[in-house]
Amino acid sequence: MTNLISRMESVQSPVIPIVGELIRNTPGTISLGQGIVSYAPPPEAIEILPKFFADPTNNLYKPVEGIPLLLAAIEAKLQAFNNIEISDENCIVVTAGSNMGSINAILAITVPGDEIILNTPYYFNHEMAIAMAGCRAVLVGCDENYQLRPEAIAQAITPKTRAVVTVSPNNPTGVVYSFELLREVNQICASRGIYHISDEAYEYFTYNGVKHISPGSFPGSRDYTISLFSLSKAYGFASWRIGYMVIPKHLLVAVKKVQDTILICPPVISQYAALGALQAKPEYLKDNIGAIAQVRELVLESLKRLEGLCTVTLADGAFYFFLKVHTDIDAFELVERLIREYQVAVIPGTTFGMNKGCYLRVAYGALQKETVKEGMERLVRGLQGIISL
Repeated sequence: MTNLISRMESVQSPVIPIVGELIRNTPGTISLGQGIVSYAPPPEAIEILPKFFADPTNNLYKPVEGIPLLLAAIEAKLQAFNNIEISDENCIVVTAGSNMGSINAILAITVPGDEIILNTPYYFNHEMAIAMAGCRAVLVGCDENYQLRPEAIAQAITPKTRAVVTVSPNNPTGVVYSFELLREVNQICASRGIYHISDEAYEYFTYNGVKHISPGSFPGSRDYTISLFSLSKAYGFASWRIGYMVIPKHLLVAVKKVQDTILICPPVISQYAALGALQAKPEYLKDNIGAIAQVRELVLESLKRLEGLCTVTLADGAFYFFLKVHTDIDAFELVERLIREYQVAVIPGTTFGMNKGCYLRVAYGALQKETVKEGMERLVRGLQGIISL
């Protein structure tokens, strides 16, 4: 049996658990690695749970696409925040996190051997999902500021291309794509008869007056735009596993087949919590994201000390910065040394498809001011110490 090769052989191992093991083996390490927030879900998410327990039928399977109360709340949110209207042409499917929405979409629109375009640096779970589906990720590099290059995307499309994936605000770079670039990519997808998969997990995390844009709001885009959303980040729901997708209505049967096979239905207790979260006061998001914005300023101040050692692209979204380190040292080797020698953890750029050069993702959403100051001090000292050797 050991000679049998499964499709999983071609799938990269997720780096977060690997770095997590290094952190556990080095007590006292400050993690600038995993992309999570430090704050808890809003009280409304907890206060609504007695309604779940009060109905014994909630212990049974519920609709594959989500409970009606939550679908209605999501529809209202989409119209108010994203300018996306639900009609006869599109629909909402609640998922167990945004990653599930991604695999739902890929399995629903492809056959083995198809191609999906990813912009590099990419979100690693997207690339992994494409490989699991027996498809091929076609990589298109962003420009020097990590913005989309629509002409290059158009040139990469072949008869096997089924979709273009965009992530804005972006993981791992933190860059927010402009209205003009997203619209151009969306129109390319329309003209070439392929889907635009838009991952918007960080939709609320924008700074300096930058606005989030949802391609699903563009006129005429409902028939080919797949929008992925998550409560994991903005509402502190990482382990609750609730997200949702907006899909063209003609994909609903296929998506339900995938979801019913993998999940049957999203966890109903988490759906109730999500319903409560979406009723949170506006101050919840404003205050918590405002606190992250203050942490972001501290990170930026520290990064100034790396001038000459790193290229730091300013980014107005998510809670990441993506550093290009001016060294020939392998990125993962550098990550290991930073943990062992300086007790600070970041994520290597290789896991995001950046195999030429040394890149590091710095995440700051999970840390308080005091901790991030110490973590950034260790990172700066570590890079200065290692690179100058």
